Amino acid sequence: MSERDVVKVQVHDGIVGLMYLASVLLANQVGLNWIYIAVGVAALQIVSPFTKFCPVYTILNKFMPDTTPIQNGSA
Repeated sequence: MSERDVVKVQVHDGIVGLMYLASVLLANQVGLNWIYIAVGVAALQIVSPFTKFCPVYTILNKFMPDTTPIQNGSA
C-alpha cells in the first residue's frame, strides 16, 4: 500500500468520524431525528465488506485517481 493509499484511508476515516460527530451533536442540540445519520453511516459500514461499496470511497477514488481503487464494487 502506497503512501497516497494510506492518506486516502485516513481521509475516509476522518470523513466518517465527522459524520458521526455531526450527527450526535445535531441530535443533542436540534432534535433526536438527526441520530438517523449516524444509523445510516453505521449500516453502510456494516454492509460495506459484503457489497464492496462505500459512497465515501467512491468519491475519493474519483478525486484521487492516481491511487489504488478501494471499495469500488469489485473483489
